[in-house]
Amino acid sequence: MGVAPGGIGILGGAFDPPHVGHVALAEEAVRHFRLERLLVRVVADPGHKDVDTAPQIRLFLAELAFASLDEAEVALDPFGRTVDSLEALGLHDPVFLIGADEFADFLTWKEPERVLELARVGVATRPGTDRSMLDAVLRNLSRPDRVELFPLEPFDVSSSDIRARVAAGKPVDELVPRSVAAELKRLGLYRDG
Repeated sequence: MGVAPGGIGILGGAFDPPHVGHVALAEEAVRHFRLERLLVRVVADPGHKDVDTAPQIRLFLAELAFASLDEAEVALDPFGRTVDSLEALGLHDPVFLIGADEFADFLTWKEPERVLELARVGVATRPGTDRSMLDAVLRNLSRPDRVELFPLEPFDVSSSDIRARVAAGKPVDELVPRSVAAELKRLGLYRDG
């Protein structure tokens, strides 16, 4: 893809809650794509999943989680679909960042080809990622050149696992940034399962 320094990246998600894997992806993307800015977009009402935690709380947690990354600018995203968010942002050729698991479902997204017109797609791959699954998606895109895979160290963590651990009274201090862990306790989030 050959990204010139000073580009803009976009990392969207429910961040319910944000975890160390999200932060690692953001840090590696900033380094790999030489991003000057990273727009972390907390999706208020994701079109693809149910979210119980209020958008303002998830926004607050994301602000804490990404505070150590100077390039990060955290904001609420009112759009439930990526293409609508990208249209509204109107940025010049940003890099939209996703994990390999999300990219495997890319063809089911709303207007995936339009997403590729509005942004390049940076796909974080972990060791053991099924490359044939990603190649199958790439073969079905009119602009596979707009997609770049980049390696990411694996983190065995997910937001759903964190919610389940908190509900079961198990510690999550190693799975989320310290400031996020403190707020999960203070706010009593996810305790009722």
